[in-house]
Amino acid sequence: MVYTVTFNPAIDYVVHTDEMQVGSVNRSRREEIYFGGKGINVSVVLSELGITSKALGFVAGFTGKAIEEGVQQTGVETDFVHLGSGFSRINVKIKSSDETDLNGQGPEISDTAISALYEKLDRLKDGDTLVLAGSVPDTLPSDIYEKILARLSGKRIKAVVDATGNLLLNVLKYKPFLVKPNNHELGEMFGVTLTGEDEILKYAGKLKEMGAANVLVSMAGEGAVLLDENGGVHRCGVCSGKVKNSVGAGDSMVAGFLAGSLEGDYEYALKLGTAAGGATAFSDGLAKKEDIFRLLEQL
Repeated sequence: MVYTVTFNPAIDYVVHTDEMQVGSVNRSRREEIYFGGKGINVSVVLSELGITSKALGFVAGFTGKAIEEGVQQTGVETDFVHLGSGFSRINVKIKSSDETDLNGQGPEISDTAISALYEKLDRLKDGDTLVLAGSVPDTLPSDIYEKILARLSGKRIKAVVDATGNLLLNVLKYKPFLVKPNNHELGEMFGVTLTGEDEILKYAGKLKEMGAANVLVSMAGEGAVLLDENGGVHRCGVCSGKVKNSVGAGDSMVAGFLAGSLEGDYEYALKLGTAAGGATAFSDGLAKKEDIFRLLEQL
């Protein structure tokens, strides 16, 4: 079973407008509502690819109830911790000539709620996969990724960590199955500016030396590279299409890679991840199965 953790789920309220006039009343041409957060996005795309997963995390208030119901309607099983106060955040995303985001803060998460999440994670079994994705809210310990993986270290859990900076570096000692920085994030972790594939592979190799089994580095328009646990190096270009959406493409790549890796073929996993990321980037929402496999044919 795949489990995903989203510490701060959100309702994304997407508003399409003509030219935005600050300080004036603006009217939308259309609106969309999505229920997400990085871990939830991974679960939703996994569901499109026929992979069962369970979404964990924290929800609160009427917005939390809407998120839970909305995620369940996509076919994803949920087991959220329900907070006693506050409400899950709403992110307002205004799309006009430029894209402007206003992201909510989210509820305060108590020590009791954290303990409840730990209890749910304690139920994971050997062979399960755990996806930890995104930043950590201010109301959580900054080392919570590390604490979770330390807690599970006695089990054969495949950990996927999609994070940046010390949040990622500090968990490498627990030998995660997959880490997925982009090329800029990879350079920032080592205090360098990466200018070509050779340098990217060099520093991706350092993440492997520090414990990561598979290192997937996305490079925007330059495609992606993968250093796999068997010592293989794989490269994949990008799919062609018109970019509509920047939200969830990286999460979709993680989902596609995970689904593809079940076949035991990391080159295929990289291609399926690339196709899933592209299908989200070329859509208003998250990738759909038919779009993923249509783009896969390009690769």
